[in-house]
Amino acid sequence: MKLTLILLLNLFTTALLTNTACADNSQKTETAIFAGGCFWCMEPPFDKLDGVISTTSGYTGGHKDNPTYKEVSAGNTGHAEAIKIVFDPAKISYQQLLDVFWKNVDPVAVNHQFCDYGSQYRSGIYYLNKQQEKAAKQSLQQLQKTRPFTGKITTEIKAASTFYPAEEYHQDYYKNNPIRYKYYRYSCGRDKRLDELWGDKR
Repeated sequence: MKLTLILLLNLFTTALLTNTACADNSQKTETAIFAGGCFWCMEPPFDKLDGVISTTSGYTGGHKDNPTYKEVSAGNTGHAEAIKIVFDPAKISYQQLLDVFWKNVDPVAVNHQFCDYGSQYRSGIYYLNKQQEKAAKQSLQQLQKTRPFTGKITTEIKAASTFYPAEEYHQDYYKNNPIRYKYYRYSCGRDKRLDELWGDKR
């Protein structure tokens, strides 16, 4: 009887460890950081993608620790409004995220995006490892060959620095304040400019 109980216990422990290992493997995630002007407008195109787990609005690329929205907006922190994307690489690739990124920014704008001006609204890809760096630079090279617009591409590609989440009221702004969000996006001319840039490729 005791031997039977020991065998059953061993089988149970093995099964538990196996299930835990499987769960751990299925929960592996990666992170991407992009800047494309107003972070309110950068969350929606990624949130709708299968494989994207979360998007967080925030600030990166500057010299001020724990910046506030007011400080970043003043343009003195060196930070850009950006988003951090947590995704499941088994469902969506970093390359696919890059494709979506390019179609949602104005790559030829210098220190502004759409109606928002200042270096805090620059566009950028901030890689977190060598693989992301290679993919980002290759995507830029490919875009330079196939772009449907004219002008020099000015989007910066740099190693990621500390990402600081923005204040809570900025998170999921398009969901929590849909009327204000739609008015801002329309009045800023974002979609009109994206259509001019990308046309049918958008």
